[in-house]
Amino acid sequence: MKKSSIFYGFLGLFLVGCLFGMLFAWVSPESAEAMFSNLRSFFGGTIGENTNKFSLFTFIFFNNSRVAIISAIGGVLFGIVPAGILFFNGFIVGIVLGYFHSQGESFLQLLLAIIPHGIFEIPAFAVAGLGGVEWYFEIVRGQGTLRERFLNGFVKSMRMLMLAIIMLLLAALVEAYITPTVVSLV
Repeated sequence: MKKSSIFYGFLGLFLVGCLFGMLFAWVSPESAEAMFSNLRSFFGGTIGENTNKFSLFTFIFFNNSRVAIISAIGGVLFGIVPAGILFFNGFIVGIVLGYFHSQGESFLQLLLAIIPHGIFEIPAFAVAGLGGVEWYFEIVRGQGTLRERFLNGFVKSMRMLMLAIIMLLLAALVEAYITPTVVSLV
């Protein structure tokens, strides 16, 4: 299977998750509101309205880096872990979009709150997961002993993870420093 097919498949799972999340918010607004309230209370202890931008940046970056590491390591399990991570993230984004839109928020403003950093963040998770899948393929199809294939796959996976972490650094900078300004313009 080609790398690009896996990468776009992961991105497709994110979009499918978004659609399911929006559908969930539309079909069961009270459940979506409860879920959103749970998310707010979960992150509320860490991120508040008065959180400074640097603290927000570091929280976002370290949280997303942790998820990318899980995605890369879990990718070796046939890609199931990164697929689940991307679908679940999409589902949560869909619920948030659906919930806020039902509360009267402009869909354009909601998209502007997600797209500037999302163009780096979501592909970064897909890249990290793809690294894990490459690790799996190297173990199964590579040349040499099992140990050599394992180590070669690990090195490939860690290179992809480093690229993903650089992308997540950019995403966190944009989310903490640029996205709030973009959203306030609409």
